[in-house]
Amino acid sequence: MTDTQNLLENRPPSLATHFLQRVEATPDKEAYRYPVPPASGRGPDEWRPLTWRESADRVFAIAAGLIALGVQPEERVALASSTRVEWILGDLGVLCAGAATTTVYPSTNAEETAFILADSGSRVLIAEDGAQLAKVREKRDELPDLAHVVVIEAEDATPAGDDPEGWVLSLAELEKRGAAHLDEHPDAVRERTDALRSDQLATLIYTSGTTGRPKGVRLAHDSWSYMAIAIGTQEGLLYPDDMQYLWLPLAHVFGKVLTAGQIYVGHTTAVDGRVDKIIENLPVVRPTYMCGVPRIFEKVYNGVAQKAREGGGAKYKIFQWAAGVARDYAKISQDNFRRTGTASVPFGLKAQHAAADKLVYAKLREAFGGRLRAAVSGSAALAPEIGYFFAGAGINILEGYGLTESSAASFLNPPDYRTGTVGKAFPGTEVRFADDGEVLLRGPGIMEGYHGLPELTAQVLESDGWFHTGDIGELSPDGYLRITDRKKDLIKTSGGKYVAPAEVEGQFKAVCPFVSNILVHGSDRNYCTALIALDEPTIMGWAQEHGLAGKSYAEVVDTAAVRELIDGYVQRLNEGLQRWQTIKKFRLLPRDLDVEHGELTPSLKMKRPVVEREYKALIEDMYAGTREA
Repeated sequence: MTDTQNLLENRPPSLATHFLQRVEATPDKEAYRYPVPPASGRGPDEWRPLTWRESADRVFAIAAGLIALGVQPEERVALASSTRVEWILGDLGVLCAGAATTTVYPSTNAEETAFILADSGSRVLIAEDGAQLAKVREKRDELPDLAHVVVIEAEDATPAGDDPEGWVLSLAELEKRGAAHLDEHPDAVRERTDALRSDQLATLIYTSGTTGRPKGVRLAHDSWSYMAIAIGTQEGLLYPDDMQYLWLPLAHVFGKVLTAGQIYVGHTTAVDGRVDKIIENLPVVRPTYMCGVPRIFEKVYNGVAQKAREGGGAKYKIFQWAAGVARDYAKISQDNFRRTGTASVPFGLKAQHAAADKLVYAKLREAFGGRLRAAVSGSAALAPEIGYFFAGAGINILEGYGLTESSAASFLNPPDYRTGTVGKAFPGTEVRFADDGEVLLRGPGIMEGYHGLPELTAQVLESDGWFHTGDIGELSPDGYLRITDRKKDLIKTSGGKYVAPAEVEGQFKAVCPFVSNILVHGSDRNYCTALIALDEPTIMGWAQEHGLAGKSYAEVVDTAAVRELIDGYVQRLNEGLQRWQTIKKFRLLPRDLDVEHGELTPSLKMKRPVVEREYKALIEDMYAGTREA
């Protein structure tokens, strides 16, 4: 039995236990680092440290405060906040109180926030600021179970005149109550953590589905305990002296799982979820590793390319040459390593690579802080050409694979990674394939099921524990997984957000009286677009009334007046969508879809692959030359 197998078989029942063990092992080591903006509002942020002991003091105060508010084991406490150190402390406080965390994206609108809180039965909400508080105030009549709202930003924790007494309090007040409770009951938190069972609910993470309503994925304490060891023991991935830069949304399973491996290994994490601060923070934090979604690496690449363009034709030609050298270098070295065990390249390419390193790659590495050993990319597929570029530039991007339903991480590339694959399965995770090539997973990271949805659970989770991922894949003889297709109709943007196209398409048809067919596109893209076919009789009637008589259908839909007309309906649609679902660009098709061209089935269902293939040029045009996030 290997050391990792032994650790996994004898793992603690919960991440809370891992946390207490970490505090005991390295109490005075820096655990977290977080930014504090200057009082004047000008100048750089001050980065302040928090040791494991100091973190534990706050976690225990939060846990005891929740216990003092009457929170019982497995009751839900929701967190609606951007990524910040208080999110991590709050989550650990919830776990140490024996309760379960419900995650809510801070960008979620009031209606969906209320649905998640009601569906989860959350008793307490830890809200970041007044904006999050306002959402639940608006929907308070729909949330009879919500007994308290704890606001992180103390200045925003001001009760309104019609708030029930004690309904709103600040995080500082909660911690003060917790400290007083510990004075009277010093073992209150320890008793809760000691009583935790591995099968007890730890987290409810809501993920959107094709029904339009988010589903609550139930993850047990054992899932996070397993993830802590599975990630923490990956060869060459994490070290105790590492500095992680954590900016990913902690409401997302990818962001949350990063806290588990860190607790197990005990390295420092710099926490700041402000995406607009990433470029500024990297040279200050100087991370040794970080995780991201493909869009971040796309933005960096596009930013470097754009900067080269702005420098003039000669500078841009140098960048293009260097990018080509990086890709060739990475492809050849990876291929040779796979065949011979040695990452060798021809002498001429090696010389070109050395020259390109001085001109381009070294500056790129310096922009990441100069110490980045590896970056992990997940949540969506990274374009291989982007991966090869960074690999050749000396920034190793290790792709991984997992889902919310598998606690985020099931596969990860080892240090001898292969671009275009998602690596090897974590120890303790089993993989097999259905007859149609669908990837099936089984292991401690797999969810208990969807909260309150037994029928939906049964559709994806077999009685013997095998989970149907909805993705098609293939496994190399030595265990590297490649995801080749999506079985589900659900699409995921390169920012890691799920979008149900049928839902958006249905909403547009309800808004726009002129539409006949619409296809929403956005899988592995940085935003959603749409191909729209208009109903010919309706739009031709409108054209007759607006000075476009005598024109053909194709001519009508190509006019600025019609594009402006449909744009108005697209904007109206977007007002009711989450940000990542919105349609950023659209193109009107020169004719309607039909059965004769093979775009519709006899029952008039749209064949997405056929339409996307036929109008590939229009789709690519909507993404050409953009750097939009």
